[in-house]
This record gives sequence, structure tokens and C-alpha cells, in this order.
Amino acid sequence: MSSAHITFDTTGDKIARRVRKMRPSAVRNLFAAATRDDVISLSGGMPAVSLLPEEDVRRATLAAIEDPAARAVSLQYGPTDGLAGLRAVLADMMRDLGIRVKADQVLVTTGAQEALSLIAEAFIDPGDIIITEGPTYLGALQAFSAFEPDIRAIPFDDEGMRMDLLEEELKRIGKGNPRLKYCYTIPNFQNPGGVTMTAERRRRLLELAREYDFMVVEDDPYGRLRYDGGHQVPLKAMDDSVIYLGTISKMLGPGLRTGWVAAPEAVLARINLVKQGADLCGSSFDQLIVQHYFADIPWQKTLQKFIGVYKERRDTMLAALDEFFPPEATWTRPEGGMFLWITLPDYMDTDSMLAEALESGVTYVPGNSFFPDGITGKNSMRVNFSFETPESITEAIRRLAGVIEERLELYRVFINAGALPGYGKEAVMAEKERENWDDVLVASEQNEEAVMQAREGDAAQIDIAEDKVAAAEEEAAE
Repeated sequence: MSSAHITFDTTGDKIARRVRKMRPSAVRNLFAAATRDDVISLSGGMPAVSLLPEEDVRRATLAAIEDPAARAVSLQYGPTDGLAGLRAVLADMMRDLGIRVKADQVLVTTGAQEALSLIAEAFIDPGDIIITEGPTYLGALQAFSAFEPDIRAIPFDDEGMRMDLLEEELKRIGKGNPRLKYCYTIPNFQNPGGVTMTAERRRRLLELAREYDFMVVEDDPYGRLRYDGGHQVPLKAMDDSVIYLGTISKMLGPGLRTGWVAAPEAVLARINLVKQGADLCGSSFDQLIVQHYFADIPWQKTLQKFIGVYKERRDTMLAALDEFFPPEATWTRPEGGMFLWITLPDYMDTDSMLAEALESGVTYVPGNSFFPDGITGKNSMRVNFSFETPESITEAIRRLAGVIEERLELYRVFINAGALPGYGKEAVMAEKERENWDDVLVASEQNEEAVMQAREGDAAQIDIAEDKVAAAEEEAAE
């Protein structure tokens, strides 16, 4: 007789309404598959912690426990806003980026992810309006959605969030709308897009924030991981009212769950109150290790090692995409960070294609995971280049290209048969003919003048116009 037994969930009718609406993280769901020996993972945002010098980690860890005074701090409850020594170290580190804050303007959190959740709990009521980039970090969507906001996603291009589209959305929302709470942005090497917001757009975002009275939450986990170009001044350095989020996950290790919020004292007081109810305080042990690492260890040297390795892996991925991916695909070219964003034709569905990719031994995160509605972006995907070796990255892109090409071959059959609305051969040819004719009409001022004269009914000029148009068509065809 089988020992298996069936259990029933008797709590279904007791689950909070907001939890019913929450979506699981696509990245977390992929972790099990990504650990298979035959799978190359491009899905997670994991740093290459193997690059950390063992002796540096050991020194920082021993400093947290090696004498009674240290143990009395590291193994005990701590203040809700974090150890004073660590807050001072973090404030000093931010000065390198141009951010001037005091230690009492910093609150330590259990990773930047907790900071997102605390900010949401402190400021969002059901129905409040939150603005994000579209796509945006899926962990932020999870943290915000628990409090049932109305999330408005603003598209980006190679220069970051589109300020013209943001302004259009703000006009629809209206000035002085109490429901509009904050704009969440990742201006440096955005997750998942990999794009960086220009200085001009940063200034414009802050202008709009003042005009429409909303807060700006700047998430900056990747800002120090720059491979090309010059430093961009953080929003926080441009306006002290900005709520700035930082983390040591990409500079030391995500296992030491340590992030922080730098914000005006009034904002921190509210976050502190919420954090008391969430976890009383963070891990003093983790915080003391982090404090010693960034105060006593030459961490900038290790950071440069990370930058060199990640740059090589990014370049490898871009080269592999250029070599293997079909012409129908486009992708961003990040100047830093850990991710790039791939866009396929809008009839493709990367969500349903993921099973085929897994069969081929590669993972990615489907694009719809990064939009509030869970639907937009289904023809896109996020891929990570920080964790796998260059050889594995090249192989993963080759495998992924094969999966995409196999699907595209099927769609090309549909298109040629006219079975895909808007993509049939006749529609394509008609568009090409229209573009060619437009080119002919504006090929030269003489052609345009001749055609206009012909339209006025000058019979003699009709022949001239036809000859010139025919000549222009022949030149275009060549």
C-alpha cells in the first residue's frame, strides 16, 4: 500500500485579498531548473562571488567575532536603523558618487529588497498611483503589488525613461493628485533593460517631480559597475529629497543581506516605524562583517576585478548575439550592470518559448515578468551576463538562437501564407512599394516640381515628369 497521502488547503478563504493578486517571481521559479548540470542560466542576477579574495572575506568575518566586544555586538539585537558604525561607513562610500548625507540620514535594511517593501508599506494605500519604467525590476513589482497600487509603466529608450511619455501620463493624472505617490526608477544600467538615464532626463524627472508633487525613489544596485562611458551623477546628488536605495550585494555578496536607504529624516522615521513591525532589526552579524569589509579592506581593488570580468562577459554576449541571433531580433547594449534586454517580433511569445529553451539547456526571464499587467513584453526577454563564463555565455546564446530560429521558421511560413494578420506578403510588398514611391517623389526638387506641374494639367510637362520619375525609379532599383 502506498504511503502517499493527500492534504487539502483549508486556508483558501482566509487569504488576504492583496495576497491573492500577488504573482510569484519568475526568477525564483527558475532557480531549480537553473541548477541542473545541463542548463546554462542567463536568468538570475547573481554576482560572481567566486572572484572575492578568500582572505579579505575571512578578515572581515573574524573581525565580527574574534573578541568579546565584537561578539557582544554581532550576536545581539541591534538598533532598527542599523549599526551606527556601518551607517557612517555607508555615508562615506556615497560621497564617492557625489551624494552628501550624514550617518543619521541612512537606514540599514535586510537587502535593498526589504527597502522596497518598507517604502511601499509606508506610503502606498490601495489605488495609489506609482510610476515605474516599463519594463522594470520584477522584485519591485512584487514589493509594490502587495499594497494594491495602480502602477503606470513608462517606456524607455537608449537614454532611459521617456520623459515626454512621462509628462503625458502626468497630465492625465493631474497636478496635485493626492493619489500620486512616487516614481521608482533604476537610472544606472536599468534592470532589466540595461539602459542608463541621461543627465538631461534626470534633471527633467526632478523638475516634473516638483511640478506634480511626487517623490522619486532611486534604486542604484549597479551604479559602480560601469564598463564604458563616464560617471552619471545620481539623482540623490542633484536633489536631497530623493529616496536613494543602495546594496552591497553586487560589491560583496547577496548572502550578507545588507542594503540601505538614504533619505530625509522625516521619510526615514516612517520607514523605521514600519521596519520595527517587520523584523525589529537586521542581522548585526551581517552588518558588522560589511562594516569591517568596507572600512578595513581595500575593496575598490576587488571591485575593479569584478568590472574587468563583467565587461569581458558583456562583450562576449554582445559578440555572440551579433553572430548567432536572427535579423528580426534587437537588443540593448549596456554600458555597465548585469543585464541586457532582447526584443523579438511582436508575434513571438517568450513566455511559452521558455519550455523549449529549457529543453535546449538554457534559461532566460520572459519579458512579461517585468510589466505590471504580466502581459506586455511577451516578445522580449532579459538575459544576464555576470555569472556564467565567456565560453558558457557563447554556448547559451547559440542554443537560444536555435530555439528562436526554429520558432521564426514556423512564423515565416504563416507570414508567407498570409495567415498572420498584418504580416502577410501582400502587406509587406504594399508597404515596400509605398516607401519606394515616396522615395521617388522626394528624390529631387526637380522631380517634385515636375510632378506638381503635371498635376496642374500641363500636358507637355507630364511627359517630362514621367521620364524623370522613371529614371529615378531605375536609379533606386540599382
